[in-house]
Amino acid sequence: MRVAAIGSILFVVWMYGLMVVMGLVCSPALLGPRAWSKACLRLYLDLVFGGLRVLCGVTYEVRGTEHLPRGGALVASKHQSMFETLAFWRILDDPAIILKKELSYLPFFGWYAMKLKNISVDRSAGAKALRGMLKQARERAEDGRQVVIFPQGTRLNPGDVDTYKPGVAGLYAAMKVACSPVALNSGLYWPAHGFARRPGRIIVEFLPPIEPGLSKDDFMTTLEARIESASAALLPGVADMPEPEAA
Repeated sequence: MRVAAIGSILFVVWMYGLMVVMGLVCSPALLGPRAWSKACLRLYLDLVFGGLRVLCGVTYEVRGTEHLPRGGALVASKHQSMFETLAFWRILDDPAIILKKELSYLPFFGWYAMKLKNISVDRSAGAKALRGMLKQARERAEDGRQVVIFPQGTRLNPGDVDTYKPGVAGLYAAMKVACSPVALNSGLYWPAHGFARRPGRIIVEFLPPIEPGLSKDDFMTTLEARIESASAALLPGVADMPEPEAA
């Protein structure tokens, strides 16, 4: 436990220290084409996930790669950790992640989030915020990008379930593109809260897409059923128990 705690502390220092250093070194990229900032971010993430593997013994695997969206799409993912907020930038071609507006004010992170044209949402603005989110999402999809939303709106512990917010249905109806559900188990190894990381393999699983055209109720029912059942299947359970020895 002591070794794991030390590794977790070192990783936090590595991740945030690297954010400051690279944020400053790469700052000229903020004045150039978006592709420059995107390349800086990908290098940063390679170093972060390398540190995660070396210091904490955490790796990740992407399953269902045949379902990876190409071009304009909506991606609706389970949310258990900061991990997936970062990882989608390495997994997808050109994502636009829906983020709380407060994050855009953060030094370094906020600068690059806005340069990369992610979508910031002011949750206190009500209907106005929803209209702005839908407008930005349609524009990103028309540009061939994958719009990523965490439909439960918050990070949850593995096995926990919360209400799926209606914003994802609004995006699905407005964007008129397929929705790719994503299941994962990141919270087992990178918890939603606290600094502790536990050795293991994070699974990010892309599920068969939900084609456009469903009613709101049918879409929400299908989305929740697919994500929750697949995420539950990634948690430790009876299937992981050793076979009993023969008598």
